[in-house]
Amino acid sequence: MLKTALMTAAACATLALGTPLAANAAETALAGDALRGAVTGKTVYLKISGFELPIQYRAGGTMKGSMGTVAAAFSRGDGSSDHGKWWIADDQLCQKWSSWMEGRTYCYKLSQNGNAVRWVRNDGRSGTARLGG
Repeated sequence: MLKTALMTAAACATLALGTPLAANAAETALAGDALRGAVTGKTVYLKISGFELPIQYRAGGTMKGSMGTVAAAFSRGDGSSDHGKWWIADDQLCQKWSSWMEGRTYCYKLSQNGNAVRWVRNDGRSGTARLGG
């Protein structure tokens, strides 16, 4: 079950169709340079089935994620950590993991309210995360 949840959120995200991104007046849709600035050099903590999955977005367009021991035990062989590439395209955060998410590319629309982030993935999956340093 965690593997499914991880696959849902980790391509990430860590982002529901038809749900407005700016549902809250304090929430801001992120695009272009603002989106790049929000994640570059930061760790995004995806909320997945009661766990947090930290994903580090490095300045050079690479990323690294790692699950805790308990979460990895439920992942059924996907590995407790992975790395991949990220980029901004069409005002979305796009990413491709080496092995997680079957190595597929997914893109996400993000909105931010302080350190809280909502995401909607290009296949309609959605969720929340928090930004760390």
